[in-house]
Formats: sequence, structure tokens, C-alpha cells
Amino acid sequence: MGYVQDVLEQVKQACADQPEFVQAVTEILEAMEPVIAKHPEYEAAGILERFVEPERSLIFKVPWLDDNGKVQVNRGYRVQCNSAIGPYKGGIRFHPSVNLSVMKFLAIEQTLKNSLTGLPMGGGKGGSDFDPRGKSDNEVMKFCQSYITEAYRILGANTDVPAGDIGVGAREVGYFFGQFKRITNSFEGVFTGKGATFGGSLARPEATGYGVMYFAEEMLKAQNDSLQGKTIAASGYGNVGTFMIEKANQMGAKVVTIGDENGYVYDPDGISGEKLDFLKPLWTTYRRPAKDFADKFNLQWIPGKRPWEVSCDIAIPTATQNEVGKEDAERLIANGCKCVVEAANMPCSLEAVTLFQKNNVLFGPAKAANAGGVSVSGLEMSQNSMRYSWTFEEVDAKLKDIMVNIYKKSSEAAKEYGLEGNLVAGANIAGFLKVAEAMRAQGAV
Repeated sequence: MGYVQDVLEQVKQACADQPEFVQAVTEILEAMEPVIAKHPEYEAAGILERFVEPERSLIFKVPWLDDNGKVQVNRGYRVQCNSAIGPYKGGIRFHPSVNLSVMKFLAIEQTLKNSLTGLPMGGGKGGSDFDPRGKSDNEVMKFCQSYITEAYRILGANTDVPAGDIGVGAREVGYFFGQFKRITNSFEGVFTGKGATFGGSLARPEATGYGVMYFAEEMLKAQNDSLQGKTIAASGYGNVGTFMIEKANQMGAKVVTIGDENGYVYDPDGISGEKLDFLKPLWTTYRRPAKDFADKFNLQWIPGKRPWEVSCDIAIPTATQNEVGKEDAERLIANGCKCVVEAANMPCSLEAVTLFQKNNVLFGPAKAANAGGVSVSGLEMSQNSMRYSWTFEEVDAKLKDIMVNIYKKSSEAAKEYGLEGNLVAGANIAGFLKVAEAMRAQGAV
């Protein structure tokens, strides 16, 4: 076996109990064969072995008091994957599915994603198996404060800067920031996604969803096409999904589905106007199920199924990892889907991605397509450092430039290494090269 396969086998053996992490590493390393062939110095420096091993993984208990006065205990995580090009940067996720494998996969994906933005940010990820659904504001606050009471030791504006993720929005980030400030007696940009009144950036809530559509437009432009008139099937309806819908409407497309683990809503007229206004806080504020949206507007609710059976031009999975499997991919292809853009983190299985590529479906990988959120988080860090803020329009323009450049970098890297049109490989290669060069320049650290 060659160097790349040797490292992959080492990961598979050492992390056999971490399927999500192994899946992410497999996708990344499969793109590295031509890179290693061109850069044999990376093997001599042990770059791949060092890249796939997080610099630090913290697991800790998070005790908190519920509204009945009973002590509850959850497990918390923070994985600091790579700091070669900047402080660790990545969100905190609250969801029952959170475990070490999920945290490590998200952290290594975040490392390459952050590299692609061109901003000086390393990669990390954190979270807990705490489920915010059904919890009161007071219980969520108590949990957030307890999480930071343990994690604050490894956080800092120049060390590790978390943001939100699934189950963690502006409310939770506010609680994080308040507890960090209380413990450390310092007001610093240690979190992004903060409220605008205490250092947050305008356009940060919109950034991931808007960025997905900017990236999708670049993909279509390369095919002499556009978003105008396109029908989109989507899954999640949190922060990413709702602002993706908003930007899709602005760019002339319509989104006809949203869903959750219990089923999906089908709206052939497209989600806009009053319906979109109702949808925006449904999950992000109230943590309510998708069926409530169907009931409110008398829309078709399809229980127990995913929206990938609906005929569409573009599919945009916006929920969670591996929500699009092999059978889902087959349905989308059979129904005429011509483009898939990953708005969630690794929402398509390896089998699904292979099917899309074999059937000439345009495919935008998550680490490139959904980098808009962390891009504006990076801009928020810059604004905090300057004690200054840009207008919404200024931030949005910078976001669009970043997403256009990410597409360009990914496309050009794929072409340079003999994989033209393969944005999965291109994004992995472009992101990796910057990190690898920084690691090599800094020595065996």
C-alpha cells in the first residue's frame, strides 16, 4: 500500500468505533493521492498522520439543575483539530446524536472549510448530547452556563473561538458569552454569532444560508445556467434552511419542501412571504416540529419520509450528517435532479456522493458550499479586534466574494490535479494544501 492508504488504514483501525470520523477522513484522503505524488515532502514530514489526529480532544461532564430542582448530567465535548493557520474555530452543537466521532468528523471538516475561506482560522468543534427541545429558557441557560464553566479554560479570542451549530443559536451564544465574561472578567471576541449589541456581526445569522446560494449560483454559472426558475427540495428549517430559502427566493428560485426526523412538508407554490416569516423562528426560537408549519398553512404533510422523493431541479440537504443515502440519491436522479448542494455538514453518504458523480449531477460539497457561516464568523472576529462594525451590505458583499473565491479555488485545484469538475476533491485539495504548507513550515509540532 502507498502512503495515503497506509494512513487511512491506521485511522480505520484506531477509530473503528467512530464511523462518522472514518467516513470524513476517507473522503479527504481519497483526494490526496495526486497531492502526495506531487509533494513527496509531505510524507517525509508525516503531514497526513498529523493532520488526521486532533491536537486535543476534551470530554467533560456538564451537570445542571432542571426546573424541578433535579440535577441532570450530560456529556460535553470540544475537539481542537488543527491550529496551523489560526486559532481553533468551529461551532457548538446540542443534539442527542453528539458523540466523540461526530465531534471529530465535524472538527476535521471545519479545518478544511476554514482554510478555504482564506481567513486565518484553524479548525475545531464542540457540543453535547443535551437536547434543547422541550427545555425552558431557564434550563437552557443553566446548561449553557455549566458547559462554559468547564470549557472556558481552553477558549479565548486568540486560542479557540466557538460559534453556534445545531441546537445552538443566538440565545445560547449569549448565555455562553455572559458566563465566559463572568468567569474571566474579560470582554473579548471569544464567541461568534453574538448579538449585535455586544460584538456580533450584521449578516451573521443569514451567512450560511446566503452563502450556500451564492455557491450554487457559481456552480450553475459554470454550466451557463442560473438559479432563476429552479425548484429546490430542502430538508431542515433552522437558521441555515430558512435563510437559504430567503436568498433562493431573492435569486428567482423556489423551495418546495422542509422537514424533520418525523416527515416533510410539501408546498408546490414555494415557501415565501407570510409562510417564510412563520417558519423562521419555528425551530431557531421555539424548537417546534415541521408538522406545525404544515398545519398552520394547510399544507401536505408526508409522515415518516424524506423530501428527496419530490421532483426538483436542485436538492439542498440542510439538516444533519448522512441524511441523504444511496436510495435517496437514486430517487433524486430518477426524478431529474441536476444539482445537489450540501448546506449541512456531510449530509450525503459516500455512496450517495459516488452516485451523483457517476450520473453527472453537479455536486457542491459541504466544506465549500456551507462555508458562509464561518466566513462571516471570521469577519466578526476581525470586527471585534478592531472594535468596529461593518454594515449589513458590506458584510454581505464580503461574504459573496469569499464564496465566489471558494468555488474558484475548488474548481482550479480539481483541474490542476487531474480531477476537473470534481468539486469534492477540489475542495479537499485546496483546503489541505494551505494547512499542509503551514504545518511543514512550523516544523514537527
